[in-house]
Amino acid sequence: MPVVYDKLFNLMESQKITSVNLMRKANISCNIISRLHRNDYVSLETIESICRVFNCHADDILDFNFHHQEKIQTADEKISERAEIQNRRYLGNKFKLLDFIKKVVEENCSEVETVADIFSGTGAVASAFAEKNIITNDLLYSNYLCNVAWFGSENVRLNFLSSLIEEYNQHKNFEENYMTENFSDTYFSKIDCSKIGFIREDIEKKFLSGIVTERERAILIASLIYAMDKIANTCGHYDAWRRGIIFEKHLNLPVLNVPAKNKNNRCFNENANGLIKHIKADLIYIDPPYNSRQYSDTYHLLENVARWEKPPVYGVALKPDRKNLKSDYCTLKAVDAFEDLIKNCKAKYILISYNNMAQKGNERSNARISDEDIFRILNAKGKVEVFSKKYKAFTTGKSNIRGNEERLFLCEARN
Repeated sequence: MPVVYDKLFNLMESQKITSVNLMRKANISCNIISRLHRNDYVSLETIESICRVFNCHADDILDFNFHHQEKIQTADEKISERAEIQNRRYLGNKFKLLDFIKKVVEENCSEVETVADIFSGTGAVASAFAEKNIITNDLLYSNYLCNVAWFGSENVRLNFLSSLIEEYNQHKNFEENYMTENFSDTYFSKIDCSKIGFIREDIEKKFLSGIVTERERAILIASLIYAMDKIANTCGHYDAWRRGIIFEKHLNLPVLNVPAKNKNNRCFNENANGLIKHIKADLIYIDPPYNSRQYSDTYHLLENVARWEKPPVYGVALKPDRKNLKSDYCTLKAVDAFEDLIKNCKAKYILISYNNMAQKGNERSNARISDEDIFRILNAKGKVEVFSKKYKAFTTGKSNIRGNEERLFLCEARN
């Protein structure tokens, strides 16, 4: 394509506007962002919306290069795609609620400079506060690595990482490895298992030999996780795979649109109740698991690849031992854990996400913490307000439950 959007991305960098920020301000989709990164044509309406964000003219965000020759994509050479933070299938992902969450904070909280997201998952909510100092935390190492990729403060070589990803995508020397021995033709084809195993092993070798830094390693592993998630033979989780299908999609690592350097952010991989005793923030956002479904069970394969300890796997779903990754918030200990967490929060504002499932679903789907307990525990900490929005969350299957709402409990602490 002769159109080039380098001016736009330079403008975004100079004004510290991320792709997620631009999507929200210009009301455009992640698909449009991907088209801009590929220098594809977009509508005049999109150009107008972006120009309104920057109060500029079209020639301030794009150029035409009529001497540009488009690279031809052959069957043996697939150009790497781009990926944004929300491009993962993940239970409880709040990306579609970011406007709601941000509005509640902007209208009800003052002087917020540091935001802690202590059950961060994919990091979608933290991305809404990219202009702040961010603290992220998640019990799953796979999510921790993704958070380091998106929010880590270490400077990285984006062009170098892009070239490495291109090399991985063109890899054709398929050999037996941990992935083929355990997962061939289940969640992935044998060829893709071989490629996943090779790439993950090579990333670790490059890190241990000093070729890539800690955050660069995290970005490469996160890219692999995003690629696996896109083609996995599942309905969004790893409790089972679909039988007797033809594997039509194949592994192609995306280039993550991460910033080369962030502010003084911090990323943790700890139990939230332990971490809370050692951090403080102006706003602490808390989005704990709602029900008995453990995330370590649902995303065990991604966690396995992220840790790369090559454990034995068991059962029909081929899961490793996960005892040390179980969350109290999915058990009968949830209320006690929540009360201990809130008691130790050191923040002016505490924002809790908790939907209104209550007793609407089956026993496994029912909320582990009642509204009565939430109000009792938060009222002991400070003044409480509740905000709600109708919302159908991503689930692992079909659901006919109606009237779902996401609630935000905002507590302004007394001390």
